[in-house]
Amino acid sequence: MPTHIDKPTRIQAAGNIPKIIDEFFGRVNSKTERLSIAHMRSPAGWLEPGQTPEFEEYTIVIRGKLRVQHKDGSFDVSAGQAVVAHPGEWIQYSTPDEATEYIAICLPAFSPKTVHRDDAP
Repeated sequence: MPTHIDKPTRIQAAGNIPKIIDEFFGRVNSKTERLSIAHMRSPAGWLEPGQTPEFEEYTIVIRGKLRVQHKDGSFDVSAGQAVVAHPGEWIQYSTPDEATEYIAICLPAFSPKTVHRDDAP
């Protein structure tokens, strides 16, 4: 029988200013470890710590622009575009110019223990 997800769980986000994370599938809302799917809404000026996750993260930008910094530089991902971050690669996400809405899918599911965020300055 299919499982109906009535509503997501709001997750506290890392970063310099508040960002909304609504997890539909994952370790918190659906007790799923295989993958996580979250709806993200970041305000202009948001920046999270860099990370070197153990999981793969697929991100689809719905509205706005997501800046992706990596060890060799950075690029912007605009509405209608996507990016995949691979396990073991350092990456940092931000929305410096405008509010941005996107979907993030992590395989396996996102976990604070496996994201390996940079230490705060």
